[in-house]
Order: sequence, then structure tokens, then C-alpha cells
Amino acid sequence: MSDGADVVRGFMQALGKGDFAEARTFLKDQFSFKGPFDSFDRAEPYIEALKRLYPIVDSVDMKKIFTDGNDTCVLYDMATKTVGTALIAEWYRVEGGKIASIRAVFDARPFAAMFAPVDSTLKARGEGGAAASVRGITIKPRKEL
Repeated sequence: MSDGADVVRGFMQALGKGDFAEARTFLKDQFSFKGPFDSFDRAEPYIEALKRLYPIVDSVDMKKIFTDGNDTCVLYDMATKTVGTALIAEWYRVEGGKIASIRAVFDARPFAAMFAPVDSTLKARGEGGAAASVRGITIKPRKEL
């Protein structure tokens, strides 16, 4: 599988089967992920976060995949048990037949309710405004515009 789209499809199919060990084989050891809630600089913590996420995922419906050189972009609907369906864009960088990086972009507001009790707890402890890690997801304060 040398084509970026094939690599990304293989990764997403492994996740769809719940085969996280197979999904890991599609990621480079020097891997990075950035998304609205978290960032990782190694594959293993990213896979562990996916293991915690997938119990709330009902389905992933790929809408479109684009490839330009080493870059592949995927648009998909992720239906969840908790907040409904979210349209997600992921930008993959594929190098040497493996995923080197992923940048996820989506409207995180519907997911904020999942973390509201955590925010209240942090404020009560005087930690509001500081980044906190909950359920493997880092919550960083947003700067006001």
C-alpha cells in the first residue's frame, strides 16, 4: 500500500473493526496528532486515546477522500452515542507507506458538555484556566477573541 489514500483507508478500516493493533501498524513510530482536545507526539498514546473514544462511536461514514502527494484529507461523519453526528476533517501526512501525522478539525462545541463537570471541578479547586487532562483528553483554556 504505497498510495496515501490506501494507507488511510486501511487505517480507518482497522479502527472500524476495533482492531487497534492493526491500526497501529499503519502509523510511523515518529508520529504526531493534533486535534481540538488533544495532541500526541507518539503513536501509542494516540491509539490508547482511540480505545477510550471508540465505545461512544456508533459509526463512521466516509464522505470524501483527497490525495495530493504525501497529503491525504478525509471528510467523514462520525455518529456517536452521546452527541449525535459530527462532520470531521482529518489531514494525514503519509511517508514511506505509513501515517506520519494527523490533524483533526471539527466543531468541538457539542462535545463540551461531556467535560462540563470537569470544568466545574477544576474551577472549584482553583484550577480553572489551566490545562487539564481528563479521560486521556487534554482540555486547554480558550483565549477570548
